[in-house]
Amino acid sequence: MKLKIHLIFGLLIWAAFSCVSHEEGKKLEELPYFNLKGFMDLELAKLDGAEVTKLSEIDGEETTVEKTYSLKEWKEEFEAFYSADINTPAMALSYSTETEGEYLIHRLLSDTKGKVKEIRIKYIKEYPTSVSIKTADKNLFFSTTTVADFYMNMATEKVDHYTIETTQKVWFLDPTHIKISGVVK
Repeated sequence: MKLKIHLIFGLLIWAAFSCVSHEEGKKLEELPYFNLKGFMDLELAKLDGAEVTKLSEIDGEETTVEKTYSLKEWKEEFEAFYSADINTPAMALSYSTETEGEYLIHRLLSDTKGKVKEIRIKYIKEYPTSVSIKTADKNLFFSTTTVADFYMNMATEKVDHYTIETTQKVWFLDPTHIKISGVVK
C-alpha cells in the first residue's frame, strides 16, 4: 500500500514538472518581418541618459522642452514603434514584403485586417537609417491614425531625430491632432 502511494505521489510530481509552457509554442522560430522591437531596444539603449529637444503640438498649441530621458522614458516616447510590431504568429502571412531601392517595405495585404498598415525601413550600407510606420484603427465610435518616423545619424550611430503624428476622432467630437517631434543631442 505504501509503495502504491509513493508511486502515485512520484508520478504526480513528475507530471507537474514535466509540463511545457504553451507560450513557448507560440513563439516564431524565425521572424518573418523586420525585427522592429529588437531594433528599437538596441537603439534606445544607446540613448539612456541622452538629452532631447522636444516639440509637442496638440491641436495647434505648441510646447518646447529640453529634457534628459532615461531608457524607460525613451521606450514610452517610442511606444508607437513598439506597438507596431508585426512579428506575431497571427500576422505571419498578413503583409507583403517588397524592396524599392534602399527601402524594405512591409504592407498590410488588402484582404487582411490589422492596425499596422505599413512599415518602411531605409538601409544604407546594410544598416537601417530610418524607420517609418503608418497605423490606423477604426470602429463605430472612434478612429485613430498614426504616422511615425525616426532617423539615425550614421556618424554617431544613434537616433538623431523623430516625429510621431496622431489624429484621433471620437464620434460627435472634433478630431484631436497630436504631433511630437524631437531632436536628440
